[in-house]
Amino acid sequence: MSAPEEKKRGLFGRLFGGAQTPAPQPAPEVESKPELKPEAKPEPAAADVRVEPAAAASVVVVEAPSPDSDAKAETAPAQKGGWFSRLKAGLTKTSSKLSEGITGLFTKSRLDIDTLDDLEDVLIQADLGVETASRITTTLSQGRYAKGISQEDVRTVLAEEVERVLVPVAKPLVLDTSHKPHVILVVGVNGAGKTTTIGKLAQQFKRAGRSVMMAAGDTFRAAAIDQLKIWGERTGSPVVAHKVGADAAGLAFDALKAAQEAKSDVLLIDTAGRLQNKQGLMDELEKVVRVLRKIDPTAPHTVLLVLDATTGQNALSQVEVFKDRAGVTGLVMTKLDGTARGGILVAISARFGLPVHAVGVGEAADDLQPFDPKEFARAIAVG
Repeated sequence: MSAPEEKKRGLFGRLFGGAQTPAPQPAPEVESKPELKPEAKPEPAAADVRVEPAAAASVVVVEAPSPDSDAKAETAPAQKGGWFSRLKAGLTKTSSKLSEGITGLFTKSRLDIDTLDDLEDVLIQADLGVETASRITTTLSQGRYAKGISQEDVRTVLAEEVERVLVPVAKPLVLDTSHKPHVILVVGVNGAGKTTTIGKLAQQFKRAGRSVMMAAGDTFRAAAIDQLKIWGERTGSPVVAHKVGADAAGLAFDALKAAQEAKSDVLLIDTAGRLQNKQGLMDELEKVVRVLRKIDPTAPHTVLLVLDATTGQNALSQVEVFKDRAGVTGLVMTKLDGTARGGILVAISARFGLPVHAVGVGEAADDLQPFDPKEFARAIAVG
């Protein structure tokens, strides 16, 4: 990539780590094919594939100025501040919970063992995890034990230690351009925000000039299929959809075939929400992966686990099971706005070390943003 091209990278470049390409051409119509019988040797099945005109984008992505331009100094802080303000507002309940605990503890003039033990309890109750809580109290005790300490000192150490945990996992979602399409399988429990996340990702990809196809793999819910079709209309992306109750693996097969024929850059596959302890549904997810690999042995190239921040500690078991059963490669955390349990992302990062590609704090497309560990740490610790 040339230097001028690098300078033009904006939100998409930060979120996906790829260079922008020329504006997309209208997505092609994909012809329907005979219906697939679930147990037969996979053949392309009938797919309701639509291409609707793109609706006007509701949110405009502003390109980031070049690093050495005067404009950056003037405009970048405002843009960054806007996002940080939303993130900070979204994490208000999490930071308030921590702040109340810290304020209640550090009213003494000296730091003692009882205060450190109580602080560790506060941090664990805020879902930061035992490992991170222990690290923070250990850091505080070094050179400060039996000495005076302020609430500001505690918050500073908290922000530094949280950032230290998160920096290694903050990674963009990188597209492998050697694959046509790059297949992204989106998984998670019911209500985590998978379909909405797919729509937001599709909009970001389209803005960056990528051709996108989506697959309505949540065949249990008519509402999920309809929702994805709406996103298809908004972004001008074709949507592969079967009737409600159709075989999800057959749908995935059809979608990959269609995306290959259309030479799409990206195929985003939605899946039905499933609890991690439901054996039958997890088996079905493994079947989807097996069927995709009959066409492309390397697919899916990315498996995104969408996590609902409001679930707290339950998210740890979700990551563990989906990682083992579906081969999760990265995380997106949604619904950070208005939850007191946002600290769970710290515990997940410390335990699993999976890449965190993006976080969401609202319904708009631009409310899904690249994960910035420093901003996240500041929002939690400083408030």
